[in-house]
Amino acid sequence: MKRSDSLGHAITVTAIFVGFLWLLKLGELLLGWNLHNLGVYPSTASGFIGVFTGPLIHGSIAHISANSVGLMVLGSALLYGYPRSRWWVLGIVWIVSGLGVWLWGRESYHFGASGLTHGLFFYLFFVSLFRRDKRSIALMMIAFFMFGGMLLTVFPREPGISFEYHLFGGIGGLVSALLFWRWDPKPEEKKYSWELEPEAEDIDEVQLDEDPIGDLWQKSSEHAAATELEADPEASPFAAEPNRTQRSRPIHISRN
Repeated sequence: MKRSDSLGHAITVTAIFVGFLWLLKLGELLLGWNLHNLGVYPSTASGFIGVFTGPLIHGSIAHISANSVGLMVLGSALLYGYPRSRWWVLGIVWIVSGLGVWLWGRESYHFGASGLTHGLFFYLFFVSLFRRDKRSIALMMIAFFMFGGMLLTVFPREPGISFEYHLFGGIGGLVSALLFWRWDPKPEEKKYSWELEPEAEDIDEVQLDEDPIGDLWQKSSEHAAATELEADPEASPFAAEPNRTQRSRPIHISRN
């Protein structure tokens, strides 16, 4: 396994990205920056920049904290489990989620990495259904156990939450799963000794060397035949003929 495909490398890269998001948020709080205008504002030329910058901006500490957990788990799972398609998936989810909000979102600034987290979750969920290998299913089970509620947060719930970002992020994840589910090779499955099938020559040798049922049958037949011969020696065609010669009796001739 290459170093770039290891779990430790995946966690490190994801942590660097999450750390960058926290630096931006701390800059807002400590330096008085207002970065909300870098979010997506639908159907405006100035708001189109948010397609690229919206996932980097967060409204509060609680907002970035919640998304940080999702990014760490789901992002690490994507980078580790799908080394060939991971950057394509991330790029498609990023663009589709922002572009969908810009085209059909409500008139307000939309920002936050929740579009990314929903896209990653939907990708891990659907790609495991298409691939059905052990690693994909294991990653999906971890994601579903921790973030299964994302299947419902793509629908409108609270006015202050951008369900559009969630919805189009999920669509981006589903599209990515349809496009890239064959790209990454499936891990080799470990086979145990009892699962390996012996070759035909080995089977023949085993049957010739060890045939307990056949030997038992032959021994039983030979034993039965020997017992029959001892009980009735005349029954055998090879038994010796008994001595049937008799002494001739003398003939007496009477003379008158």
